[in-house]
Amino acid sequence: MPAPNDILANPFRDRLGKAGVPLGTWLMSGTSSTAEAMGRAGFEWLVVDLEHVPLDEREILHVLQAVAGTDAAPVTRLAANDAVLFKRALDLGAQTVMVPFVDSADAARRAVSYAKYPPEGIRGFAAVHRASGYGTAADYGKRANDSIYTIIQLETPQAVTALEEIAAVPGVDALFLGPGDLSANMGHIGNIAHPEVQAVIADVARRCQAIGKPCGIVGPTPEMVSQFVELGYAFVAVASDMGMMMRQANAFIQACRPAIARGYDGGVY
Repeated sequence: MPAPNDILANPFRDRLGKAGVPLGTWLMSGTSSTAEAMGRAGFEWLVVDLEHVPLDEREILHVLQAVAGTDAAPVTRLAANDAVLFKRALDLGAQTVMVPFVDSADAARRAVSYAKYPPEGIRGFAAVHRASGYGTAADYGKRANDSIYTIIQLETPQAVTALEEIAAVPGVDALFLGPGDLSANMGHIGNIAHPEVQAVIADVARRCQAIGKPCGIVGPTPEMVSQFVELGYAFVAVASDMGMMMRQANAFIQACRPAIARGYDGGVY
């Protein structure tokens, strides 16, 4: 077991090794204060989304620092399967990375190579950055490969077809089914509840259990996420910080509308 203050310990991997299904959410607001709040709220993992959220590198650093002050494990979703994006995120301290739109075993092998130092990969080396404790972890270069946890996203029918081949690539630690893009690529954009999409979701869970590979998924509501847990998904996320805020804001607005419609009848202001 790693020492309590070991900066190379991977909190997401450690949580998956415990009983229960870790619950997370997506960070879409792009602010460090909201990221910190979601960690304090009790989510066990949080997706720092670099694919659809306009974060620059300094802002990524601040979000990762904010999450680090909570009990939540950050999962950094890259914008693409790109060596430079990997290098920058990993040097900023991302340990668990999620790679979007991987359709084949070859693409998965590239992702793993970008996440690892030679001889296992091609990640560029620097000694002093946040990931190495600014140089205080003298053995960082030797231990970094083992500390990185790589999650491959399946978001197309082609990726689902290649699931077993992708999962078998050395260094692929887990899979993640992206139901939003999957539904779009199946011709049912915006409708992950469509029976054809739900059938694939169930099939992916079954196949991942059969090969012993952890697989995660995200759902828009607690009810749907509960169904995913019953299917056997190993880690799940519900909605996003922005999605929850907008739903609650809408609920408050609707609750206030009757009184607002009646108006004030106590006289002239």
